[in-house]
Amino acid sequence: MISISNADSHRKGTIHDRRSSLKVKVFDLFKSRAKQQDGEVRFFVTAGSQTIAFETEGYKRHRQLLILQMISRYCVYLGLMDAQIHSTYPAVN
Repeated sequence: MISISNADSHRKGTIHDRRSSLKVKVFDLFKSRAKQQDGEVRFFVTAGSQTIAFETEGYKRHRQLLILQMISRYCVYLGLMDAQIHSTYPAVN
């Protein structure tokens, strides 16, 4: 399940997995001063000139594949077909 707080902002949302109760929060790195929480996992997505950050909430050794699938579904939902998922902050060329 995907919940987005504001239709104009795809950088504020939450992805929920009902089976595992895992949540993945979506946030804008440039507008948020959020530090990575201990024990949580963070991924980054680049699509064109956009960079979006994703951080787990309630991570308890869930399979990384589950998290990547949740992120990819979010990107497909937004129409970001050229999205690339990174485990570290992508370097700027």
